[in-house]
Amino acid sequence: MAERLFGTDGVRGLANGLLTAELALDLSVAAAHVLVERGDFERPRPLAVVGRDTRVSGHFLEAAVVAGLASAGVDVLLLGVLPTPGVAHLTSALGADLGVVLSASHNPMPDNGIKFLSRGGHKLDDALERSIEARMGEAWQRPVGGDVGRVSTYPSAVEEYAAHLIATTTKPLAGLRVVLDCAEGAAFEVGPRALAGAGAEVIAIHSSPDGLNINLGCGSTHLEPLQAAVREHGADVGFAVDGDADRCLAVDADGNVVDGDQILAILALALRERGQLASDTVVVTVMSNQGFAAAMAEAGVTVERTAVGDRYVLEEMRRSGFALGGEQSGHVIMSDYATTGDGLLTALQVLERMAVTGSSMADLAAVMTRLPQVLVNVTGVDRTRVGSDADLAAAVAREEAELGTTGRVLLRPSGTEPVVRVMVEAPTPDRAAAVADRLAGVVRERLAL
Repeated sequence: MAERLFGTDGVRGLANGLLTAELALDLSVAAAHVLVERGDFERPRPLAVVGRDTRVSGHFLEAAVVAGLASAGVDVLLLGVLPTPGVAHLTSALGADLGVVLSASHNPMPDNGIKFLSRGGHKLDDALERSIEARMGEAWQRPVGGDVGRVSTYPSAVEEYAAHLIATTTKPLAGLRVVLDCAEGAAFEVGPRALAGAGAEVIAIHSSPDGLNINLGCGSTHLEPLQAAVREHGADVGFAVDGDADRCLAVDADGNVVDGDQILAILALALRERGQLASDTVVVTVMSNQGFAAAMAEAGVTVERTAVGDRYVLEEMRRSGFALGGEQSGHVIMSDYATTGDGLLTALQVLERMAVTGSSMADLAAVMTRLPQVLVNVTGVDRTRVGSDADLAAAVAREEAELGTTGRVLLRPSGTEPVVRVMVEAPTPDRAAAVADRLAGVVRERLAL
């Protein structure tokens, strides 16, 4: 393998193209070997739980993963269709030694992915992923007879995860009408069940998956249907999750988008008011809007920034014991309740804030004012030279000096492609676009391949 197989969120690619049944089986065997060598099991054999989203390819990939694990002596519980955070929760709640999620999250239907979770429901760190890659294809002593793993279904997975979500709320949500866009994905059953169980009136849309329609013109990457449904039904608020429901975006009663930064601001103030915002700190990525930082500074909340990717937010939260973090895209992590981003948990916590304060979503979101933000992807360039080209650095410095405290510039090389992302925030959209275009031109000129 010339490049690392694992990306920032597991192994992901075209199902039956890059991500074949053979690869899924080999990955699972290697993961089992790494797991077995760690030892310290409460049972005669290690236990793994496996969940998936609604993609049609999930069936054959699930079969391959289960075959790999069981052939390596690991017992397997099949959770069926369940969001990524649901698999993480049950990995912990059932005392499993390994969790496996088959999902490509917000990617189009033809893609799929494999994510491994360690004991306790945490995403694997880089060292463990490297260990799994290193063990792929090695010769091994296969267990036989009674030493092979057992495979069984776990039919109460949806019920138990919904109960966990409902238990995170303390005030009934009666009187709140909410539209939930399930993205034809893993939340189609548990999402409406959890929100209704907490007392809300729920109107579910895109909740009839057929294996082919996941994320298709719906969910957190396509908010137009949600905006229309909220207005049509006179709902108080709408939420949209993605295919594996680990992220969530919202719209207010008028259909205005409430992004991840605004959701984090709402939850940061709610947790601080309850004395649950550890160290009065929230963790975000470098892409978080400067308007968020300004609102938090005014409220006396410290903002810690990480590289882009929810795994980096999670790492900082775990390292420093912080309770809240997330991304502008809607990944929100509340470590008192979950080990990963959880779109349904996020929706419930925002709904509870609405119920407790009696405020509308628009009023709650107004705690911060978003600076106009423009992102330009410059393709066909040498991303490795972003930090070393003197002329590019000078151009960035000139633009930053012109913006002063009214905006900011961020140049971010892609981790996998010949792309440099130019992000600019400024007082007006036109000014942000003008600065971004100028810098994109310098990037093309200086870093062209």
